[in-house]
Amino acid sequence: MTVKSQYLLLVLPLLAIFFNVSAAVGGRKEALVGGWSPIENPKDPQVREIGEFAVNEHNKQAKTDLKFDSVVRGETQVVAGTNYRLIIAAKEGGVLNNYQAVVWDKPWQNTGFDIVVELLQQTQDSGLRRLCVSSRGTPALVGRASPVVVQRLSSSPPALPDKNMKGLFKSKPKTPVDLVRQTRDLLIYADSNSDTRESKREEKMLELSKLIRELKSILYGNSESEPVSEACAQLTQEFFRGNTLRLLIICVPKLNLEARKDATQIVANLQRQPVQSRLIACDYLEANMDLMDILILGYENPDMALHYGAMLRECIRHQSVARYVLESDHMKKFFDYIQLPNFDIAADAAATFKELLTRHKSTVAEFLSKNYDWFFAEYNSKLLESTNYITRRQAIKVGQSCWVYILLDRSNSAVMTRYVSSRDNLRILMNLLRESSKSIQIEAFHVFKLFAANQNKPPDVVGILVANRSKLLRLFADFKTDKEDEQFEADKAQVVKEIVSLEPKDRS
Repeated sequence: MTVKSQYLLLVLPLLAIFFNVSAAVGGRKEALVGGWSPIENPKDPQVREIGEFAVNEHNKQAKTDLKFDSVVRGETQVVAGTNYRLIIAAKEGGVLNNYQAVVWDKPWQNTGFDIVVELLQQTQDSGLRRLCVSSRGTPALVGRASPVVVQRLSSSPPALPDKNMKGLFKSKPKTPVDLVRQTRDLLIYADSNSDTRESKREEKMLELSKLIRELKSILYGNSESEPVSEACAQLTQEFFRGNTLRLLIICVPKLNLEARKDATQIVANLQRQPVQSRLIACDYLEANMDLMDILILGYENPDMALHYGAMLRECIRHQSVARYVLESDHMKKFFDYIQLPNFDIAADAAATFKELLTRHKSTVAEFLSKNYDWFFAEYNSKLLESTNYITRRQAIKVGQSCWVYILLDRSNSAVMTRYVSSRDNLRILMNLLRESSKSIQIEAFHVFKLFAANQNKPPDVVGILVANRSKLLRLFADFKTDKEDEQFEADKAQVVKEIVSLEPKDRS
C-alpha cells in the first residue's frame, strides 16, 4: 500500500449538518460572542441529543453504522445562533472510537433540519477537494453556514482546537520528511543550550519528544495501522541525509525517559530499513564511526548505558561496524564493563560482548587469530576466575554460547585447536565444574566437552584428565539438568566414554 492510498483510507467523509435545536442547553456557562466556552456537563440531555443527531445524520449520508455512546466533552460558541463543538464516543463494529462534531444551532428556524453533506476527497497532488450536495439532492452553498463535521479521531481525543473548522479543511498532514526536518531543528536547539529561558526550553523539549514519538509510529506502526514501506524509506533517507542520527544519539541524555526509549527504538529500526534494496545506515556509520565510541562509552554512564547498549547491538549488525569495534581499544573495556556492580548494565555489556563474538564469523575468526593471547588472558583472569559470583556467571554464560559457536566453526579451526590444547584453559573449566551453582556447572560442561572431544589432545592435557579421571566420573554420574534433556545426556555419555578410554601419553 502506498503512502497516498493509506492516507486516503484514513480520511473519512466529513458531514456538514445544519441542526435546528434549542439554544438553551443546561450545564454550560454563558458563552461570549465569538469565543468558545467549555460545556460543564457533557451528559446534559440536550448535549446528548445533539451528539446523537450528529451520529445519526452521519450514518444516513456516509452509509455507515456508527452507534452513539456518549459525549466526552465539548465547547459552545455564540454566533448567529450557537455552534457546538463536541468530542463524541461512538462504536463502529463493536470498537469504541472518538469522533469530532460541530453543530450549528439556529433556534429561530422552525422549518425542520437543513442538512448539507460535505465530503473531503484527496486529489492526485495530495490536495483536498470539497464536494457539497444537499440532503435534497440540490447544490448547497458552501459559505452558507459553519459546517458540522463528524471525523474519526485518534485513540486519545485531542484538545479541542481554537481555530474554526474551515481551517482544518485546508491543513495537510506532515510528511515523514517534514517530521524528520522538524526533529532535526529541535535537536540542534537541544544541543546548543543557547536558550536560557527555562519555560521556553521545556516547551521545545516537549515538542521534540512528541516528534520522536511520531517518527517511531511511522517506523513501527501503531494499534490501528502497520508501517508503510514508502513512508519508512522516506524517513530513513532524510534521517541520514541530514545527519539527524548523529544529533539524536548526542542528544539522548537531554531527553526524558520515554523519549530516550523511543529514540533507542528509532536508531535500532533504522539499521534494518532498506532504501532501494540497500541498508544506507551502514554507509552512514562507515563514514561516522566515532558514533560507536560514544555508544560504547555510554556503559560508563548509568543513565545512558542501557539505551546506548541497545543502539550499539543494532549497529554492529553491520559487519564493517563490528570490525571497527573489535579492532578498537574499546574492546578491552568490555572485560571491565561486564564486572560493573550494576547487574543490569553488566548483563547488557555481556549481551553486546556476545553479539560482537557471534554475529560475523569471518570477522571474529580474524580478530581472534590476531588477538588470541591478550583476549583469552583477559577473559580468563578478569571474568572466569573473578571472585565475584555474578561475574563468573556472566562470563561462563557468554563462554558457553560463544565458544561452542565460535570454536566449532571451520573458519575458527586454528583458534579452536589452540584453545582446547591449553592446560590453563582446561584447569579453569574443571574448577568451574566444581562450582556449587548448577547453572555454572552446566554451562562449564558445554565448553569442557570440547577438550574431551579433541582427538589430538596434547600429553599435558591427557595427563590432567587421567589424573582426575575418578573424580570426573563420580561428578558425571550424578550430573543432571533440572529438566530431562536427551542431547545433554548424549553429550555426557560421550564425554565419559572419552575419559574412560584415555591412556597416558609420553610427554617426550
